[in-house]
Amino acid sequence: YGGMGLDFSYNIAVAEELGNIRCGGITMAIGVQAGMATPALTRFGSHELKKQFLVPTIAGDFVACLGVSEAGAGSDVANIKTTAVRKGDEYVINGGKMWITSGSQADWMCLLANTSEGPPHRNKSLICLPMNLPGIHIAKKIDKLGMRSSDTAQIFFEDVRVPCKNLIGEEGKGFTYQMLQFQEERLWGVATALKPMETVIQETVEYTRQRKVFGQPVLHNQTVHFRLAELATEVELLRSLLHRAVAVYVEGNDVTKFASMAKLKAGRLTREVTDSCLQFWGGMGFTNEVLVSRFYRDLRLMSIGGGTDETMLPIICKYMDILPKK
Repeated sequence: YGGMGLDFSYNIAVAEELGNIRCGGITMAIGVQAGMATPALTRFGSHELKKQFLVPTIAGDFVACLGVSEAGAGSDVANIKTTAVRKGDEYVINGGKMWITSGSQADWMCLLANTSEGPPHRNKSLICLPMNLPGIHIAKKIDKLGMRSSDTAQIFFEDVRVPCKNLIGEEGKGFTYQMLQFQEERLWGVATALKPMETVIQETVEYTRQRKVFGQPVLHNQTVHFRLAELATEVELLRSLLHRAVAVYVEGNDVTKFASMAKLKAGRLTREVTDSCLQFWGGMGFTNEVLVSRFYRDLRLMSIGGGTDETMLPIICKYMDILPKK
């Protein structure tokens, strides 16, 4: 279908390199295209669907977006309300999606919707939804704290009709398919955060070496250079966890626990690194003229997007078998 046929470790190698881009929104847009909106279609879609949507997406002729989150259901995917009711050979879609990356310019959406009245984990399906159909309304482009270059939209559906052949895989398997997509999304996100953290630490070293306070460089204070050494060590530990998780995944094993651990740690560490480093920049850190303030805003999303910290913790607890018994 136009791809290179490489295993997932190559995706992660690319993601790590994309971290050299000094703007998180660009990396995120590429990530949605390559590793968030397309894995389920690649794995479970029909040949016809792949020819129609995957081929032009891989070629870069189509922009894809992922339609999961809603105003009342972000990390709580089981609680989405958007419906796709089968009528003849079409689904009629009603509802809305929120915080959709690339939503204003996407050619198609990998849409998660309720296709039956059954249990919440077995009543959902993924559908390839062309974004030029009647009844699709782009409500607004959202003004955000960080990732400000990223196109993030609120979208509503009003009696949108799409052919049933646009269903990805089996009806009712959408929740399962989406959870599989999430593992790749979370690992990708972790990989993209490594280089920005390294960059912020190194730029902070350089700034504090030349910035003098009370007659000596800021860096020469033990609390500063020790803290930077600790942060650099934490980044390397996160990289090791990521690479272990990717190796487990490439071998065909369940990576949910390690992906959740890496996602949790990345979210917390990006906050720790950017906050600590910004403090060492003093007043300059509070301006928009330096990279540390941009990454302080951009990387804050790591603890929220793709599953919050509070969502990762019970997943990890489940795999450790330490949740309270009902």
